[in-house]
Amino acid sequence: MATIGASAHSATNNLESFWMPFTANRQFKQQPRMFVSAKDMHYTTAEGKQVLDGTAGLWCCNAGHARPRVVEAVQRQVEELDYAPAFQMGHPKAFELASRLTALMPGDLDYAFFTNSGSESVDTALKIALAYQRAIGQGTRTRLIGRERGYHGVGFGGISVGGIVKNRMHFGTLLAGTDHISHTHDLEHNAYSRGQPAWGAHLADDLEKLVALHDASTIAAVIVEPVAGSTGVLIPPQGYLERLRKICDRHGILLIFDEVITGFGRLGAPFATDYFGVMPDMITCAKGLTSGVVPMGAVICRKGIYDAFMDAPENTIELFHGYTYSGHPLAAAAGVATLDTYQEEGLFERAAELSPYWEEALHALKGHPHVIDLRNLGLIGAIELEPIANKPTARAFDAFLRCYEEGVLIRTTGDIIALSPPLIVEKAQIDRIFDTLSKVLKQAH
Repeated sequence: MATIGASAHSATNNLESFWMPFTANRQFKQQPRMFVSAKDMHYTTAEGKQVLDGTAGLWCCNAGHARPRVVEAVQRQVEELDYAPAFQMGHPKAFELASRLTALMPGDLDYAFFTNSGSESVDTALKIALAYQRAIGQGTRTRLIGRERGYHGVGFGGISVGGIVKNRMHFGTLLAGTDHISHTHDLEHNAYSRGQPAWGAHLADDLEKLVALHDASTIAAVIVEPVAGSTGVLIPPQGYLERLRKICDRHGILLIFDEVITGFGRLGAPFATDYFGVMPDMITCAKGLTSGVVPMGAVICRKGIYDAFMDAPENTIELFHGYTYSGHPLAAAAGVATLDTYQEEGLFERAAELSPYWEEALHALKGHPHVIDLRNLGLIGAIELEPIANKPTARAFDAFLRCYEEGVLIRTTGDIIALSPPLIVEKAQIDRIFDTLSKVLKQAH
């Protein structure tokens, strides 16, 4: 048995010990890229180089890095109350955050169930959907519908309704009773669209086919990302989400919006439900909830869903679900301070104001070598590259490495470059992101 001593301490920075997520571990550990600090719009590397954050971390640092109000709130909270049990006990910050969060929501999206990540939020929403249908006497509704190319985290529920093949293929048969509608990405009809594509609303009718196949009485819920982020910024066609909502209403199916990426100002509105004017029955969120400072997620439910559970007998637990860290004090403090930062600095409105400038800068890349599509909405952008024959992902990953060397952080998924800067980004920094990409793309093989 190993003992803690000098030998253990000397191995502290052994890169082999950390099995990194969604990373080519062997490649990374030969040439590691390490961030050691961050502030506002920049990371600092182990070598002392400044790297402009073009991705808000992993879509999460919407308010930027190390923002004073959030840092101070977490520091105060850990001194005052580091942890409180979430079962049969509470603490004020969790209730404050829930009130603040639901006040942001339109309509009767009045109840927040706290989780620790987007993955947990999705699994929670799926479970609530199933339990709700049973609570209202629709217990035959057990089927869950996702969408091709959808990303809903990495829990078994999320990968079952998700539509990314590599995320699913290694892990067995997953949840029974799931199915998928078709994705909306179509280069033939929609390449180089600015904002929502004009073609494709009819793709929502794919849900009617599944209703005909399975019968509506077996379907509990449909979950979609309003804008699919992790598979390369797939923008919903005009009228698509509205059509999906009507089909769900027609057949008594719950509609869940996965807003882990689109929430908290990314589109220039609080949430995609506001931006598109389409009301789901539940919203999953995370990431921007705390601007990435402390892991946290939430499921926001309409009042009717919550009320259905409250019909249970007195003194009984209404929903047998939760997490040790649901509404964790540090996360709740970070969440309240993050919402304060968004409001005080007008960051959602700022994103809306910057969106036209962002769109012009992105679409200026049309005609660059190997670029086959450009997509944008709010402060999200995607550059789709023609793959190298027999080397999928290689062209985009090479661009990622070259941009990093130039001091700009981008994200790649397949052969798509995805961009989502913190909402504090300046126009000069937008110019730098796209000037760097222009240079890198012109040098691409």
